[in-house]
Amino acid sequence: MQTPEQLRTFLDEQADRFNRPEFIEDDPISIPHRFSKKEDIEIAGFLTATIAWGQRPVILKNALELVERMDMAPFSFIQEHSIQERKRFNSYVHRTFNGVDLCYFMKALQQLYNTEQGLEGCFSTSFQESDADMGATISSVRQKFMRYRPQVRTGKHFADPLRNSSAKRINMFLRWMVRKDNRGVDFGIWNKIPPSALYIPLDLHSGTVARELGLLNRKQDDWKAVTELTHRLRTLDSTDPIRYDFALYGTGVFNRYQRIKNA
Repeated sequence: MQTPEQLRTFLDEQADRFNRPEFIEDDPISIPHRFSKKEDIEIAGFLTATIAWGQRPVILKNALELVERMDMAPFSFIQEHSIQERKRFNSYVHRTFNGVDLCYFMKALQQLYNTEQGLEGCFSTSFQESDADMGATISSVRQKFMRYRPQVRTGKHFADPLRNSSAKRINMFLRWMVRKDNRGVDFGIWNKIPPSALYIPLDLHSGTVARELGLLNRKQDDWKAVTELTHRLRTLDSTDPIRYDFALYGTGVFNRYQRIKNA
């Protein structure tokens, strides 16, 4: 059993180990890292995060194909594309996310950049209106995003924490946009949401390690578990708790939590 100080030391070491540029190459974040313009980064990041489930090589392949079909200019394409131009995406498929879903996402993004000051404006406004409640923020953005009459199937690709979804992919996207450090992994290009307000992008790997370390008791990977784990991480670092996502995820992927179990 680790003392609180031993636990903090271990997590600090692992966060330092994985929060490095080498992390980028095989991670979905490598797709938005192909761009330098803020709007290109956030659109490529949002769409990549949306399809970030399944095998990593397939995620990277399909996310790259997506931005290539946008002529490697996501913001320009989203702003200027017509209904006719969306047809080039009819054949797009990533697992259950298909051309119908993608065409709706492009339509909704076009509207957000025309009426809501883009993704940052939409999230920042909802964050302020929800009194800095991140679950309510994500749910509010989802409502705005889904107001253009998508098919029922498309709504399943934008998680809602108020329905107890873990919202892993949206939390991951927010980590990319909001976290600021000098490591070169996360972008930190959004300024109106503080890193302290972020929630953990909970998945199988981070959840397994968190439970092994005694940071998480809840067995389901849902919003209640996300809230429980995030609150525990805030006791370790109140200003930037989600830097420990690197520690939990990296440790889980490489099975390094065995050293804790056997200590």
